[in-house]
Amino acid sequence: MNIVVEKQPKCVATLRVEIPSDKVNGQRDQIVRGYANKARIQGFRPGKAPRALVEKRFQKEITEELTGALVNEAYDEALKQESLKVLDFGIPENLVTNPDGSMSFESKLTLAPDFSLPDYKNLTVKVPPLALPEEELDAQLQALRERFADFSDIEGRAAAAGDFAVIDYSSTVEGKPTEEFLGKSAGYLSSREGFWVRLDEKAFLPGFALQLEGMNVGDSKEITLTLPDDFPVNDLQNKEITFQVTLKELKEAQLPELDDELAEKLAPGQTMDGIKSIIRENLEGERRRKIDDSKVNQIVSHFNEQVDFELPEALINQETQSQANAMISRGMQSGMSKEEVTSQQAEIMASAGNQAVANLRTNFILQEIARAENITVSDNELVNHLAQIAAQRKVAPKKFIRDLQREGRLSNIRSSMVIGKTIDFLVEHATVEETADATIDE
Repeated sequence: MNIVVEKQPKCVATLRVEIPSDKVNGQRDQIVRGYANKARIQGFRPGKAPRALVEKRFQKEITEELTGALVNEAYDEALKQESLKVLDFGIPENLVTNPDGSMSFESKLTLAPDFSLPDYKNLTVKVPPLALPEEELDAQLQALRERFADFSDIEGRAAAAGDFAVIDYSSTVEGKPTEEFLGKSAGYLSSREGFWVRLDEKAFLPGFALQLEGMNVGDSKEITLTLPDDFPVNDLQNKEITFQVTLKELKEAQLPELDDELAEKLAPGQTMDGIKSIIRENLEGERRRKIDDSKVNQIVSHFNEQVDFELPEALINQETQSQANAMISRGMQSGMSKEEVTSQQAEIMASAGNQAVANLRTNFILQEIARAENITVSDNELVNHLAQIAAQRKVAPKKFIRDLQREGRLSNIRSSMVIGKTIDFLVEHATVEETADATIDE
């Protein structure tokens, strides 16, 4: 069997195979004998039908089995001969049976990236102290008060910081309505009626809300902002946008006291001390999770800074679409309209592409570490993991596992578990430094 592998950029290779006639004929004879021994042909006892008749009757099946066996054997031989890490063997092309009985074909292979692992043990990660800062608890309690606030009209004075303004607005860029300037939907940037905004620097767009200070109900005003260079809509980055704003109503929030009456509204029979204990426990648990995530993120960032390699284009495209779908889903859940999603489609795909590359690179590095450290997931671990998921979903474990097997998903689940164990291994072998200067992502 003559095997030639020609590697190309972006983790692609062309496999060319020539199988000599004696190999083809020998494999074919073996397959035909198997059919002859089992074939039931009218007029002949099992195993007694003439070979020529068996070959004629089962020609299609014999050819398919012969081709499949020879192709698979060629793939196995290529793996051994070339020491390849193949993600996908593709579909055999240009399959030819020559007059002398030999066979040849070629196939496009998708290869795993080839790279050297960086140092991955005893990495130093910096995290903030585990103890919950009291200001975080205070902020949650304040948010609780604001959630149950009553609002009353403000009369006899102008808008001031901390007030809530109810406004109508529209916008223009370079003298054109924003949607006309963009040539597509601008979503919330275009216009709104009865829009609530708190007079706070962080509200709506930076610098917008504080320019409402001093306005009285019924006043109109133009507010001009320069959008930042990282604004999600590329065509508006570093552009001036002008809002035509009318103040319709002015409100102030009346916050309830942190007492047992408020606790009763939250959870009948509960006291405010009990509510504070629950909030503290939840915040401490969330802080632990974020600190653990920060350790992982720092380790992953270290790898991505140390190692750079090409990735299979097909995988990048697949992962990019997956990330884009997830971003759109999160956006829709947070209140984005279809028009807003459409207007930001290019930005979403660009962000999804960057995330896809980072995810794939991290995945390959972690898989390589798992191989180096012989980190595996046994059949028992896999079954126990799936049984727990089945119990959570209240479905029969055997049926759940059987369905996953039929859908071909068990391999991916096992791979995800290996990645999880590898991350645990890296965190366990990292040097963790607690420092007040360290931050954790929100």
